[in-house]
Amino acid sequence: MGATPRRERQRLYADLSWTWPIVSPPEHYVGEAREFRDFLRDGAVGDVREVLHLGCGGGHVDSHLKRYVGITGVDLSPAMLRLARRLNPEVTYRRGDMRSVRLGRMFDGVIVSDAVGYMRSPRDLARAFATAYRHLRPGGAFVTYAEHARELFEQNRTEAIRGRHGDVEVVFVENRYDPDPRDTTFEATFLYLIRRRSRLTVETDRHVLGLFPAATWRRTLREAGFQVRHAGPDPATPDDPVPWFVGRKPG
Repeated sequence: MGATPRRERQRLYADLSWTWPIVSPPEHYVGEAREFRDFLRDGAVGDVREVLHLGCGGGHVDSHLKRYVGITGVDLSPAMLRLARRLNPEVTYRRGDMRSVRLGRMFDGVIVSDAVGYMRSPRDLARAFATAYRHLRPGGAFVTYAEHARELFEQNRTEAIRGRHGDVEVVFVENRYDPDPRDTTFEATFLYLIRRRSRLTVETDRHVLGLFPAATWRRTLREAGFQVRHAGPDPATPDDPVPWFVGRKPG
């Protein structure tokens, strides 16, 4: 998970960042990295050797994708970047906002994983897509997905995951709620049950994320200049309805 591009102290990206590798360890990202690899190869003209990962978070996707391509990662959270550098010392990481960062070079592919969920308005989404376009060589591919597409949203959905590292156990609970269906955001409230040698500490965290229909994603890709190569679920994972988007930069 990558950091939100807002001036809010969201604790997952600050003092509670250490919990992320426990509740969502890197080994859980093998399939997602493979999906990115396959969509990049299908979407790009020519070989994909160098990839820019916007909103790279703690580097969990990178830990598998780096087997296939060279990676440069960008994230806004210093805490997450520390985790990423520790996990992937051979990867280049830079601090920056996916809506505005400019690295002065081009890549064969650009990806944005779940951090794109923090684009709270169509304008935010357009700026992130413009960053991807700016950093792509002609014929390069941009790949992302809409984990929180409006069509898939379930009001008050609550999920819990558990992880353990040594004598520390963390139960991570997430509740998603949309207080105003007329706007383009929803609230995700996180609850952390942290036990050190059975002694319990309870922490909370609140995040505001974007919520758009899939049609908005497709339209924004086209308006950014991309040729839309794919817009829908991944055929390789028929049980997962999350829509993936692949755009190619003309050239």
